[in-house]
Amino acid sequence: MADHKDVDQITGVETTGHSWDGIKELNNPLPRWWLWTFYATIVFALVYTILYPAWPLVNSATSGLLGWSSRGELAEETAAANAARAGQLEQIASLSVEEINADPDLRTVAIAGGRAAFKVNCVQCHGSGAEGWPGYPNLNDDAWIWGGSLEAIHTTLDHGIRYASDDDTRISEMPAFGRDGILDRAQIDAVAAYVLSLSGNAGDEAAAEQGQVVFAENCAACHGETGEGVKEIGAPALNDAIWLYGGTKADIVRQVSGPRHGVMPAWGQRLGETTVKELTVYVHSLGGGE
Repeated sequence: MADHKDVDQITGVETTGHSWDGIKELNNPLPRWWLWTFYATIVFALVYTILYPAWPLVNSATSGLLGWSSRGELAEETAAANAARAGQLEQIASLSVEEINADPDLRTVAIAGGRAAFKVNCVQCHGSGAEGWPGYPNLNDDAWIWGGSLEAIHTTLDHGIRYASDDDTRISEMPAFGRDGILDRAQIDAVAAYVLSLSGNAGDEAAAEQGQVVFAENCAACHGETGEGVKEIGAPALNDAIWLYGGTKADIVRQVSGPRHGVMPAWGQRLGETTVKELTVYVHSLGGGE
């Protein structure tokens, strides 16, 4: 016995036998273009899974007949980029930072490389814009404890500051005038008042006058008679209102009593001479280089 077919009387098209609220679903065939597109995607998927990595396994995945991988492609592109820069990097390695900075093309390459190295190694302490934090110097201004010339910056980066494993590291130590009993509390308060006055901060004039004597006897040998600093020994200027550990009287009293001393790695040991030169040119280009 033949199956009964329900045909829509208006269109003459066979229905699927389903209806909703009296509306019957017509059994129209799919468009040819849609079917061929669907079949093409199936073929494409099969070819793709054969040629490229596709199916996950326990510890890896199918590698595909072409042996392609995103990591391999990245390695090839990196190698090509390094090959293109090889000549310039060799020049940077062989020239002084002054010679690199004087060559417009090499300077551009060095700044680009230094910026990348800075983002990886330096932003954690100096900030993404090299603006610094309390205890970490701002590299955009022209206040340099050890000097802001290309040579001075290179030496600082190469050997670090108070970095124990480098014999040529920068070292400067300020005595703990309070903790070691060199000055009493009244003398420390007075010298703090005088140090504030050096940068134009009005305060207790009588205390500042007393502090001037204390400063001349204990501090001027390193910081200079007028607090201008001595870069050769890493003694910061005190007359520019730029403070590494804070510029309030309480901050100054704390630093004079028990000074804090920062540490920076010797980047030459970690990054190599070429990258240190690139970093030098980049930091010098930030605007505060001498």
